[in-house]
Amino acid sequence: MSPPTRFRAMAAPPAFDLIFRNALLRSSAAPVDIGVRNGRIAAIEPRLEPRLDPRLDPRLACEAVEIDVAGRLALPGFVDSHIHLDKACLLERCGHIHGTLGDAIRAVSAMKRDFTSEDVYARGAKVLERAIVHGTTRMRTHVEIDPRIGLRSFEAIKQLKRDYAWAIDLSLCVFPQEGLTNDPGAEELLVEALRDGADAIGGCPYTDTDPNAHLARIFDLARQFDLDVDLHLDFDLDPSWSHLQEVCRQTEQRNYGGRVAIGHVTKLSALPPERLKAATAQLAKAGVAVTVLPATDLYLMGREATHNAPRGLTLAHKLAADGIVCSVATNNVLNPFTPFGDASLLRMANFYANVAHASVGDFDTCLDLVTELPARLMNLKDYGISVGNPADLVVLDIKDSRFAIAALPDILMGFKNGRQTFERSPAKLLSPRH
Repeated sequence: MSPPTRFRAMAAPPAFDLIFRNALLRSSAAPVDIGVRNGRIAAIEPRLEPRLDPRLDPRLACEAVEIDVAGRLALPGFVDSHIHLDKACLLERCGHIHGTLGDAIRAVSAMKRDFTSEDVYARGAKVLERAIVHGTTRMRTHVEIDPRIGLRSFEAIKQLKRDYAWAIDLSLCVFPQEGLTNDPGAEELLVEALRDGADAIGGCPYTDTDPNAHLARIFDLARQFDLDVDLHLDFDLDPSWSHLQEVCRQTEQRNYGGRVAIGHVTKLSALPPERLKAATAQLAKAGVAVTVLPATDLYLMGREATHNAPRGLTLAHKLAADGIVCSVATNNVLNPFTPFGDASLLRMANFYANVAHASVGDFDTCLDLVTELPARLMNLKDYGISVGNPADLVVLDIKDSRFAIAALPDILMGFKNGRQTFERSPAKLLSPRH
């Protein structure tokens, strides 16, 4: 029997450390309040009370800090699913190399022999800080492991992960850029990195003399260490051959659907409609995700053309409409692969939308490609502005989420686990009349 009502403990309303007032969410028709307690989202309501009733518990009757978002768009932060922090910011060492993919690989291969952990850390920190102030809260960085660099880059990026955890969740995907079966010593170093806490494993079969054996070994290691797979794949415009089929076969054979991603895949842009339809169905059936890297894909593809150069850009928003988990990501910044970049995913999504001929009806999907979809690709279970999730969010200076990609609004502030990580004041015109 239940005790009399007068003896029941009174249920206290939630107490908050922080309340975001009037925040527009993509899922809400009108602005809402977001209450944060102990770094996590505790409530999302049209209106939240800032304090507990002191009659219930005077110890918890303190006022919450309040931030008025003023109807602007709040997002859970951008998710960069594919970037290379270890080889960023190299232009001053190699100049602006107008070359092919092979030229870029060879140029970095020569330079990385002299990389130190301190050097990798400093260059990676520059890009990481730019990404943070541009609103990125989650990131997967690919880290090269081979006998030329050893584990120096890996150690540096691990330190970055620790040092910047206050602002961004950094996941390390280790991979052999220059092959595996053809590069003695690479596998032993790769295994050492996996044992030392790598978060995912990647591969690059097109640089290996035995691509299928390369893929098989990467999948073997993924299963051994229970890690997701994220591959560089099919990075050219020759549709006569592909490694995609073998990746899908390995994924299905090993029951790894939902845990495999392939980056670049520029061959898909060169397929005629019927073959593209078949490839899309194969990807969907296997559960393989696709990451498009607009800056690098456009810069390196089609260089041999004397006129009417192909774009080499796979249409991620169309693949997403067909049920493929897709993302748009940064890849390289200021190096021979991509001599441009500022680690802004909002700018990258806008760039992609322009080149991909995205229509107004595609704008929401283009925003998904740098938020919700890469979070799914990386299997992030606690991403999003939802009760119980970490209070990670960024505020954009726009009041209509449909045009966030098109208008490129300023990103005014960011928070990680309820703690503010950066702020940016809106630009102010200084009229001579004032």
